[in-house]
Amino acid sequence: MPDVLVLVLAASGTALATGLGAIPVFFLGGRAAQLTPLLLGFAAGVMGVASIAGLLIPAGEEGSSLAVVGGLVAGAGLLGVMRRRLGPRSTFMGRSGPGASTSALVFLVLFVHSLPEGFAIGTAFASDRAGLSLFVILAIAIQNIPEGTSVAIPMAAAGFSRSRQFWSAVATSAPQPVGALVAFLLVEQIEALLPFSFAFAAGAMLALIVVELLPKAYAGTDRWGPSGGLALGAAVMLALSFALGV
Repeated sequence: MPDVLVLVLAASGTALATGLGAIPVFFLGGRAAQLTPLLLGFAAGVMGVASIAGLLIPAGEEGSSLAVVGGLVAGAGLLGVMRRRLGPRSTFMGRSGPGASTSALVFLVLFVHSLPEGFAIGTAFASDRAGLSLFVILAIAIQNIPEGTSVAIPMAAAGFSRSRQFWSAVATSAPQPVGALVAFLLVEQIEALLPFSFAFAAGAMLALIVVELLPKAYAGTDRWGPSGGLALGAAVMLALSFALGV
């Protein structure tokens, strides 16, 4: 099977994993919102270890300090520009009201930040480092699940059907196969881009943790939930990193 097809299928799998996060909302209903701080902390822990162990450290080993710093700044800057262009929407899929506006904003934020995650998948896939592509793909898939939950919670409150919750969650990760393919083809053509691309993806993901995930996780009074999720997510990815030798 051609490498490009394998990559697209893998990135599509990470997108489908986002839909799995909507399933608990089907059964828990409004109570699912209580899990949000824990899930956001978990996602931050997963992405943090994946960004550093899977992307930033390899970037430093394979490229110059200038390439690494430049990639980090560019990645964080891209996410910042994308976030500035987002704003609340009064309607979402034909519905209006506070629940629909929240659903629209969550959807747009997750949709935008899925592109850098796709870059991370494609860059790791283009690398010849043993186990790295599997590590990054699993990291993105795992952290996509709680993101799907965060999409489904406001949609459930706004009265959207289960099928719309599921497929809307999947749709937020639709840019991942596109970003993965673009990054893979660029790195394949210009091998010197690999360290910069690693750092770029790491910068975007670390910025996402700092400006999106952690502030939302700790927005309430609960500190144990997000902290426990953060520790658990980091532990899972460190164990995976050790198992794959990344």
